[in-house]
Amino acid sequence: MKKVVEEKEKEEEKPKEAVKKPSGKDEALDFASLIEGSIEQARKLNVVRGIEELEKVTSITQLTDLIVRKAWESGTSDIHIDPMDDSLVIRYRIDGVLYDVLSLKKEVQPLIITRIKVLSSMRTDEHLVAQDGRYRAEFDTGNVDLRVSIIPTFHGENVVMRLLVGGARALGLEKLGFSDKDLKKIQNYIRKPYGMILATGPTGSGKTTTLYSVLQILNSRDVSIVTIEDPIEFAIPGLTQIQVNATTNLTFSQGLRAIVRQDPNIVLVGEIRDTETASIAVNAAMTGHLLLSTLHTNDAATTLPRLLDMKIEPFLIATTVNVAIGQRLVRRLCQDCKEQYTMSKEEIETLAELMPKELLEANRTVFRAKGCEKCNHTGYVKRQGIYEVLEVTEEVRELIKRRASSDDIRAKAREQGMTTMLEDGFAKVATGITSIEEILRVVHD
Repeated sequence: MKKVVEEKEKEEEKPKEAVKKPSGKDEALDFASLIEGSIEQARKLNVVRGIEELEKVTSITQLTDLIVRKAWESGTSDIHIDPMDDSLVIRYRIDGVLYDVLSLKKEVQPLIITRIKVLSSMRTDEHLVAQDGRYRAEFDTGNVDLRVSIIPTFHGENVVMRLLVGGARALGLEKLGFSDKDLKKIQNYIRKPYGMILATGPTGSGKTTTLYSVLQILNSRDVSIVTIEDPIEFAIPGLTQIQVNATTNLTFSQGLRAIVRQDPNIVLVGEIRDTETASIAVNAAMTGHLLLSTLHTNDAATTLPRLLDMKIEPFLIATTVNVAIGQRLVRRLCQDCKEQYTMSKEEIETLAELMPKELLEANRTVFRAKGCEKCNHTGYVKRQGIYEVLEVTEEVRELIKRRASSDDIRAKAREQGMTTMLEDGFAKVATGITSIEEILRVVHD
């Protein structure tokens, strides 16, 4: 009896021993089950053409490459990999708007995040701290650099990857969308040997692109241009570009202290974030350097009181700041499907609270988004800037010295001919470049 039981136990163990490790083909089938349903969902969303190539994906490496490649091909600025309770959602920011592209099974989450950590030289065994990294993705059609940020959340680690496409930064000022009047103002001030030029606006409003375009005009062998940035988004030949590095205490302020001892003519500071950086920047602008930088403010007029908040003396601001450029990015109407219409009296009355009624009455016929195959039914393709350029004239300087409010400074600048962002935006609406809805989305609260 004992012998029979032993033989029976051996028989039960045989199937377990007979199980072999999966072959490459079996692994492919297992992986396919993880992305089951995502392919049909990608077709339904119809945001990114070709994402259905998922059906050819057989590994986490291929999946990661596909997500990045399709983002790059579709003009995405940021990839969001968001963990949910029971899924992993992939979103692309295209022309400033986030779109859902894929929803993957929760089991994919640790695989794809580990792969991104390996590519970005991050710690794969650390899941409870924020990490930053960078890597280059290489494709047959070109290369793209990615700045990667990972943070722990309630449902797991969240990833955002910023696509740093150098070619997008290589625009001339005249291609950014400045009006002829504003373009002449900026060209006048960038030729001055000293002072400050500040680009202002929220994150993602094109400030860095504007300053890079200025640097390309100024870049020549007879001047020394040094930048300190976080990150360096576009390598420009002929410039000395420095990357901020918190681990070695190379901050904006420390880097700027070192830069002014490097005999530069022109200095670009990626962002003025604190009192120390602002103070050093102002002193550099006073001692014969042309200094370019960015500030996070709502408009050009708010820039000057913001420097006051950073404990910079009013007479120093009045002396050093030459021009402040307020800006936003708006989506351009698809030229294949945009439709023309005439604004109603009610629309004009509403908009008259925001801009001159005469301007609205003179341009009652405008364009709006519709949607077609070429624009993936969004009604928009790519983006363009809308701007306001505030010159620091003698009258504005006097207001700064008296610590005047941003409203007073704005009123004086408008009196002297400054076109506001809303007015510049509406001029682009009238010529069919963008829509009223888009202008109000990015400018008006």
